[in-house]
Amino acid sequence: MGIIKISDDVHDDVRRASQVMSRSINAQAEFWIKIGRLAERNPTMSFSEIIQMELDKADALEAAEMIDQQALA
Repeated sequence: MGIIKISDDVHDDVRRASQVMSRSINAQAEFWIKIGRLAERNPTMSFSEIIQMELDKADALEAAEMIDQQALA
């Protein structure tokens, strides 16, 4: 785990958003960083499309894990 320095204004924004979204300050900052990284890598996608892409990935991973568990049973 690393430490990043951010301005007080950005920290205040993260703190407020974390309260609204029921996340820790670190989890909120990590979410924003992840979404920002994905947005830079996929500049033609909207926020909703990025979220859907991540949900689809999570569903595929969950399905693969279930198949693996069934194969081991």
